[in-house]
Amino acid sequence: MKLHEIPIESLPKTAARTVSLLHTLGVHTYQDLIDYFPYRYEDYRPIVLLHNLSNYVHSDDGDQLNKSLISKGKITIRVAVDHFDSLRTRRGITIQKVRISDSSSSYILTLFNQPYLRQTFRVGTSIQLSGTVRLNQGEPFFNMEEYDECTEGDTALHTGRLVAIYPQKRGISSRTIREKIALVLGAYPDFIPQFLPEAIQKKFQLVASSFAYTQIHFPDNTDSIVQARQRKAFEEFFCAQLSCLLIKQEWQRDQVPFMMDVQSRRKPLALLIKKLPFILTRDQSQCLDQVLDDLQRPTPMNRLLQGDVGSGKTIIALLASYVMHLHGLQTLIMAPTDILAQQHYKHFCDIFALLHKENPKVSLYTRQSKHDTRSAHIIIGTHALIGKASEFKNVGLVVVDEQHKFGVAQRAALKDKGLVPHMLSMTATPIPRTVLLTLYGELDTSVIKEKPVGRLSIKTYPVPPQKRHDAYAWIEKEILTNTSQAFIVCPLIELSDAETLQDVKAATVEYERLSHDVFPHLKLGLIHGRMKKDEKDMVMHQFKESKLNILVSTSVVEVGIDIPRATVIVIEAAERFGMAQLHQLRGRVGRSDKQSYCLLFSESASVKILNRLRLFSKTHDGFALAEFDLKNRGGGNIFGTQQHGMSTFKVAQWTDTDMIKKTQIAAEEFIHKHSSLDSHPELKRQLDIYRIKAIAPN
Repeated sequence: MKLHEIPIESLPKTAARTVSLLHTLGVHTYQDLIDYFPYRYEDYRPIVLLHNLSNYVHSDDGDQLNKSLISKGKITIRVAVDHFDSLRTRRGITIQKVRISDSSSSYILTLFNQPYLRQTFRVGTSIQLSGTVRLNQGEPFFNMEEYDECTEGDTALHTGRLVAIYPQKRGISSRTIREKIALVLGAYPDFIPQFLPEAIQKKFQLVASSFAYTQIHFPDNTDSIVQARQRKAFEEFFCAQLSCLLIKQEWQRDQVPFMMDVQSRRKPLALLIKKLPFILTRDQSQCLDQVLDDLQRPTPMNRLLQGDVGSGKTIIALLASYVMHLHGLQTLIMAPTDILAQQHYKHFCDIFALLHKENPKVSLYTRQSKHDTRSAHIIIGTHALIGKASEFKNVGLVVVDEQHKFGVAQRAALKDKGLVPHMLSMTATPIPRTVLLTLYGELDTSVIKEKPVGRLSIKTYPVPPQKRHDAYAWIEKEILTNTSQAFIVCPLIELSDAETLQDVKAATVEYERLSHDVFPHLKLGLIHGRMKKDEKDMVMHQFKESKLNILVSTSVVEVGIDIPRATVIVIEAAERFGMAQLHQLRGRVGRSDKQSYCLLFSESASVKILNRLRLFSKTHDGFALAEFDLKNRGGGNIFGTQQHGMSTFKVAQWTDTDMIKKTQIAAEEFIHKHSSLDSHPELKRQLDIYRIKAIAPN
């Protein structure tokens, strides 16, 4: 039996409530549990005698050290329990007074609201306590953080060593997680998966998988933490790179069932470009040429088109779909929401109306609007359109908006229906080059950096707390004087990807405050991720039709909406967002030739935060901001949200370019030697998991 096959419910000494809490952490199997890695460690290794406590007083500066991987300034004492007393105050607080002693001295340990410890701290028992020493009225005060009962032959889990601290939720502590992981690692040492080929492990001098798991959770020393984390980081990058190479290999085996002669259609295409109400930028022209070159090849195109919000990506998709039409082939355009699908539909219809003849038939397929798609040349809908693919017999191109990768599952669904089209993915999320090469190695990429002609840079200003009311007055004047509109973005309260009920309540309270106290003469609307789809669509439609002056929203609301009259965006608690996130939010305005503004509200007095917001104010290059995030936020979810399907690593750091190069070499060498993964079932299973989580989220 494999660890991924054993449900967490079968874990000994584990209550149903604990199992339920583990589920909320994404832990459903024994494998999930040992894959739940700590984010830092407490260094409880110094063993101190009681009479020396005053030599280890913990300075206030030590709190900053807790932000590093390994904290300092903590100690451990080994003592005997001489007496335990518990008192209750009038306010209902219980105070525990525990007299402890060692060979050097005795001490009265004070605890609060922990009467249950009487069961462990029995008189005559030997215990080990870890924590910090602070001064209290000039005397050393020991603040206990962890404890172990000293039983002969047992190794302490929580004290006297480097102790792992885990991401946790209310109701389940790092202590509980640590104990459960120890149960699994102790009972199943031979079941720990080893999916890296042995030749790779030897060549790159990686520690064994079992050693890595043990040392990540229960390290012997700092060197072993480094070695263990290097092993896991190598695995993460290797899986990402190998997955990309396998997809590319798979893609190149296919052939499109049609051949195109783009050169012979250049004349009508040039005529349409000439009729456009704007001139293509140099970047747009270059990206179009790259796409057209791909369309002439016998293997299907698999290209990612990157560009800031409003940079003009959609026109590339439109012109490519026109070329498909000239060849008698259909195009499917998939947008993330009904509103964006409707926006694309209107844009396509407006542009093609300029042709008069040779005008492709454009059809909209959403929940609200189901046009006849059988005779359409271009069908626009949401990502759910893939389910209708069997109705389209002549699809030559599929364009996916705001999903960086057209997932393996989606492509397989098209193939099952006999369709092997060209693929063009579009994204407004700036992806740093390192990430692009690692996670998107199977894609050819095109980038639009230039702004459309006549588009002004968005003036961006940090607004200190004392200027908030002046800013509100200026916003109202801007709206009334210039018939403009404004966005006000409320942050997520918890730094996670999901919008919680607490976030919605906070946004609702802010909406009420703004409506009644700040902008009583203006019409405001509220939109958040927990509203029903029809309600959201109605509010967005009202805003788009200028029936609302201000739209208050949470930050998870889609950013691709085109509201030309919106010239102001206020971002509350701007310090909570990464640079790339702020840039995407800023891109909601500046969609016309009017001057637009971005106001960054922050209650923080931190000089570091203010400097970061000032840097953002001066920088309008989304790729430069994404690189800044990469360097300063390190690994993990650098994009701030997982809604785009981007991979998150547990250990690997994007700044570790040396590791990325090594894993790239390893992946290329492996795929060169092995035509399939049949002889590596564990690696195949790991890649399948990776693909599900990172490549095909929808």
